Amino acid sequence: MNIKIRTAKIEDLPILLDFEQEIIKTEIPMDPTLITSKKINYYDLSEYIKADHTEVAVAEINGEIVGSGYGQIRDRKVFFKETAMGYIGFMFVKEDYRGMGVSQNIIKHLSDWFRSKNIYELHLDVYDQNPRAIKAYEKAGFEKYLVKMRVNLKD
Repeated sequence: MNIKIRTAKIEDLPILLDFEQEIIKTEIPMDPTLITSKKINYYDLSEYIKADHTEVAVAEINGEIVGSGYGQIRDRKVFFKETAMGYIGFMFVKEDYRGMGVSQNIIKHLSDWFRSKNIYELHLDVYDQNPRAIKAYEKAGFEKYLVKMRVNLKD
């Protein structure tokens, strides 16, 4: 099986928007702060595809887009050693193609893109209740480094 990773094109947008909704559908049970009464979007994928500071990548197998991810250069606060960092998000692989190395190939593509931009510190967010995703990110070399906590004073 040959996995081809390439930069997304605007023509890919309908498929990418479907992927985004699949991500949201998976994450709604993990996050009580998300709106459930109407359709939501996490990303402005059209703008991300056009932006110089963002690389949207897709994975193709036999011409079918089966996965996605984006890398984005973000400014850091002045107290960090590096003034910019890379952020990875929008990681999605169709169910039938999971466990085949698709996400690892996307992360490698994005990592290479960041290196070409002289960005060496990468971050991402993942829900603690998503052990499969955590395992995939750890396999790619990511380590847990900060715990984000919340409380709802209204409940």
